[in-house]
Amino acid sequence: MRRCIANIIGATVSFFWATGVSGQSLTVADVDQIVSQAVAEARAQVADDAVIAVVDRVGNVLAVYAIDPNNIPDVTITSGRGIPAGNGLEGLTLPITPLATISKAVTGAYLSSSGNAFTSRTASQIIQENFNPGEFGQPSGPLFGVQFSQLPCSDLTRFGEVLGGGPRRSPLGLSADPGGLPLYKNGEVVGGIGVLADGVYGLDLSVADFDRDLDELIAVAGQQGYEPPENIKGHRIAVEGKLFRYTDVDARFLSTSGSAATINQDSYIAVPGYTPAGRRAGQQYGAEASGITPDSGIDVPGLDAFVLSDGFGNNRYAPRDGVAPAPAAGGITQDEARTIIMEALGVAFRARAQIRRPLGSHAQVTVSIVDAEANILAIARTPDAPIFGTDVSLQKARTAAFASRPTTADELRSVDAIELIPGVLTIPALGTYADAVQAFIGPTALADGIAFADRSGGNLSRPFYPDGINGNTNGPLSKPFEVWSPFNTGFQLDLVLFDIVARFDGSPPPPQGCTGLPQSAAAPGPMPTRLANGLQIFPGSVPIFRGDQLIGGIGVSGDGIDQDDMISFLGLHNAGEILNTGIGNAPPELRADTLEVSGVNLRFVNCPFSPFLDSREQAVCGGK
Repeated sequence: MRRCIANIIGATVSFFWATGVSGQSLTVADVDQIVSQAVAEARAQVADDAVIAVVDRVGNVLAVYAIDPNNIPDVTITSGRGIPAGNGLEGLTLPITPLATISKAVTGAYLSSSGNAFTSRTASQIIQENFNPGEFGQPSGPLFGVQFSQLPCSDLTRFGEVLGGGPRRSPLGLSADPGGLPLYKNGEVVGGIGVLADGVYGLDLSVADFDRDLDELIAVAGQQGYEPPENIKGHRIAVEGKLFRYTDVDARFLSTSGSAATINQDSYIAVPGYTPAGRRAGQQYGAEASGITPDSGIDVPGLDAFVLSDGFGNNRYAPRDGVAPAPAAGGITQDEARTIIMEALGVAFRARAQIRRPLGSHAQVTVSIVDAEANILAIARTPDAPIFGTDVSLQKARTAAFASRPTTADELRSVDAIELIPGVLTIPALGTYADAVQAFIGPTALADGIAFADRSGGNLSRPFYPDGINGNTNGPLSKPFEVWSPFNTGFQLDLVLFDIVARFDGSPPPPQGCTGLPQSAAAPGPMPTRLANGLQIFPGSVPIFRGDQLIGGIGVSGDGIDQDDMISFLGLHNAGEILNTGIGNAPPELRADTLEVSGVNLRFVNCPFSPFLDSREQAVCGGK
């Protein structure tokens, strides 16, 4: 019955693909038009320091334009909370303005799809300590921590100046600084624009007012003629009864009314590691050159799945056997990896999307599977899943597997402190976080094999514990609120901060990826670390067990965090029922929701109450 449902929904997706996500891309003329409109507004606003970036949907940098290429000012990274330098990225003033504009453009492109259009202002709203920012007593933003994804040191994202397949890396991860917007043609997202003109890379601490932000004004001008349909803009989409913020200004605020300026071709600058001087056309999403293509029907049969391609027609992450443990030692087999990912996608095709228009659309997600040592065993997507979820789903899968290992505390204690900027910024030894967790939970925490989902670890990663109770102490994986910000999150950032800063010169990622953790057991070739693209601290993953043995992790990211939880949990459960090989979710007695900390149990997953489009089934994760 489940297969019949999946096939019916697959036919629906084929129609959606034909009408929703094919055939559009940015041309050189488009790039020139977008930039010239932005330049006109910048000049009208006397923003002579403005830098403008344009990317395609999969993150290729198509152009970076500096109004004065000989005088590009430094940028200061700050949340605006008065946190001094020496706390993560807070307070640093650096010559990275072009990198900041690229990050903002990537954010507009990566968060958006044919069913939702979000911006870097939307990102600001959903990553802070309360949702909405400024509303005390509310839980943290639904995508708390997503800013540290798409990292330049990631082993998943592609890098380099040559136009190629994606998803491409982002210099600073995803951005919360207003001024990053998506670009659309005929209702389809084709890229993003990012602008930095005010010298600050920050965020918006409150949604209670409307700002006239210089960067956003210039970006809105550039977006004219490339806007998303009105009905999918963020302010038409609600979560928990709250509308997202799309922008604080629109075309009515422009000084130039969409007019274009004459542009200087010499102002199209090179950014090492991202783009040569000049401008170029973008890739067409879904075409082989984009790096994200329809599955051939071999790796994910019976479903209209998309996969990551190597540019030559080969799936980069076709289902394969686990490496550690290997199948002979109880590890995941190729057939199990394929079945789990198919079942997870099958759940997505049935599930009601949380952040997508029109209402009644199914969830669009990316699913990643890893073994217990974080080696990638399979990645697949629904056709219109937002691009950011590709890297995030892998972060989630790896985080669940890593946090559930009985050696996690010891592995953290193997990473020493690093003096990153002498006399200014030192990254603490990661063992301090293992010590804090054990003081918070108990002396065997992270050493006893308890199964942690991303939601569980996320509970410990907020600046207030329990989440949303302003004034409480911080969780052991977070910084105290006095110095916490989206630029200084705690363990999540300290794990990767050295490599983020090391890539400011545009250099390629190291073979081991983002962290100094011990390397995993891998197939021949460079060995990644167990969190080679960083970790994630918002929900959407579970560890994979065979009986009471940890053998991997599954991560899901896309159209809603409760949906992500459900798709990972039910996809794995359903695969276990079909395969009857003992594979499945962790036994209930091993799950982190058995842990009571300060009078509150951690959470494992949180599934929507009545989530399906094709049935009235309720409490779908209960008892499993």
